[in-house]
Amino acid sequence: MTALRRTMIFCVAMILWALTAGVSVLAQEKSAASASQQVMVIRAGTLIDGKSDSPRRNQSIVIRGNRIESVSDTGNAKIPAGANVIDLSRATVLPGLIDSHTHIFLQGEDPSRGGYDANILNYPLSFRAARATVAARRALEQGFTTLRDVETEGAGYGDVGIKKAIEEGYIPGPRLFVSTRAISTTAGYPLEGYAPELKMPTGAQLIDGPIEARKAAREQLGHGADWIKVYMTHRSWAGKNGELVSQPTLTVEELKAVVDETHGWGKKVACHAYGGIGLHRALDGGCDSIEHGLDLDDAAIAQMLNQGTWYCPTLSVYYYDWEPADTPAGKRDRLRASLHEESFKKAMKAGLKIVFGTDIGGIPWTDSIAQEFPRMVELGMSPMEAIKSATSRAAEMLDMAGQIGVIVPGAYADVVALASDPLQNIKQLEQIRFVMKDGKVFKNELQ
Repeated sequence: MTALRRTMIFCVAMILWALTAGVSVLAQEKSAASASQQVMVIRAGTLIDGKSDSPRRNQSIVIRGNRIESVSDTGNAKIPAGANVIDLSRATVLPGLIDSHTHIFLQGEDPSRGGYDANILNYPLSFRAARATVAARRALEQGFTTLRDVETEGAGYGDVGIKKAIEEGYIPGPRLFVSTRAISTTAGYPLEGYAPELKMPTGAQLIDGPIEARKAAREQLGHGADWIKVYMTHRSWAGKNGELVSQPTLTVEELKAVVDETHGWGKKVACHAYGGIGLHRALDGGCDSIEHGLDLDDAAIAQMLNQGTWYCPTLSVYYYDWEPADTPAGKRDRLRASLHEESFKKAMKAGLKIVFGTDIGGIPWTDSIAQEFPRMVELGMSPMEAIKSATSRAAEMLDMAGQIGVIVPGAYADVVALASDPLQNIKQLEQIRFVMKDGKVFKNELQ
């Protein structure tokens, strides 16, 4: 065989290979496009759409790809040809739930195993990321298809990595809005109590002065923060007159620098604030949400109403791990819980914008996230309002109104279901048995 003939055969072979590869790529792209347009229909026995004041019966939800195409009475619904029908006609169907205050990099740390400090001193970031992956999956299993995760507690920008891994399909988990490192001041966050000559790592990024505050916000936003989390109070204790005293951290000027920078990026600032001076500084500085707000006075409530500030109370976490009643810490624990209950009631009566949040991570991820719902209802919120706080209202705070937290045309296909009626017994939300996120079924124990 001549060299010319060998060259011609080789060229023909390469052309055939290229054509075959091209056909294969086109086939793969066509398959992916087909999957993105896959049509499913959920037949819902009872639909709580996250927005309406009353449920609807016998509804059909048409889903194309990862979006809801239509919602209509089952009797009049037109089922697209070839659609995959999911029969939830004996179930209550809701939008995917939203927890607006979580910590996937915490695990309700056991004091006997080193408590909070062990996270930073003992555990490599790879170990903490593995645990965060499990926490994210557990949230999704319980029907929480979106989390606002408000800082990594010393794990740097690990939440950005977990978010990316979820978005690219490497691990299952909720849609994440992340806050990265959080911001506080010198003497305003652990690690604490070590010899003063030691330079210890801290759970948050510590700043002093408006220039450092603005720089920290820029760094965190530049590395992928969706929200900026700021600690406006730190330690708390029972005062001489039985009042709750909370140590203030950032000044108004420092917070204003953070808020101005963050708002310039089109994003928002969440402020951890228990009460007192720190709470009022948070409001004067223009924060977008108050986290916890254990001790809301009338002036703070009026200012929150005027400014449109969101309130994320996180009730359940303050009933965990009380110290003995006759100790200073025990008196503080009981005071925090009792004041919190009254603040929540006043916030409801005043009409503050309240969103569901648990602070889970501060409590173990093995516990139920939905335990917060009965707390809210016991303190006077109706079951439907509690559900809205974890669906459409949370979506509004996250600037995702109409896209998540609702079952309406155009929204993402985040859908959950349970076998009973949560309006009759809100505790039943701890028994989510069907979970769809982004049009993909993650869990189905109802068929």
